[in-house]
Amino acid sequence: MAGFCVGHTMLAVTRFDEVGPSFWNGNEYGVQPSLTEGTVRDAELRLGVSLPASLLSVLRVQNGGGVAAAWNAFPTRMPTSWSKNHVPFDELMGIGERERTTLVLDTPYLVEEWGLPSPIVLLSGDGHCWIALDYRACGRHGEPTVTWFDTDTDTELALATDFQSFLEGLVPADGFDSGVQPAPGG
Repeated sequence: MAGFCVGHTMLAVTRFDEVGPSFWNGNEYGVQPSLTEGTVRDAELRLGVSLPASLLSVLRVQNGGGVAAAWNAFPTRMPTSWSKNHVPFDELMGIGERERTTLVLDTPYLVEEWGLPSPIVLLSGDGHCWIALDYRACGRHGEPTVTWFDTDTDTELALATDFQSFLEGLVPADGFDSGVQPAPGG
């Protein structure tokens, strides 16, 4: 494990292969049917992008749902509307079409509804704030960065150079100061 500082707190960086086995919280809410190659091809066609192998690797273990407490926050070097030093990552949207849950395939509608830039693929969020794969710099078939979008303040913050780095940077939210603020409107 390596580490980096946020404020005066040293945070560990976990290797990608250490995240997988304990990534999901065990709750069935938001979980889609098992990911298949056909499902992936269909999603990539509908979204018009190539999805990162690291994302697909996590979704092959479980196709969306709640993230375990050990991985539910990403540290930031700048404050956001959420917190002075991190953003939440309580869930990862799956690839599927089950109703009553927000899904990766809802991205085109949600991008338009919330006035988000394109091309991106939403991974987690509630409308006011989103974590997304950001294809603007790399093109639709490159390796996207991971970006935080705040629709209430019309701001964005680059979080990681790719999804694997994002996963490796996830930490428990309870390790931060109590500076967490409720989500806008929530």
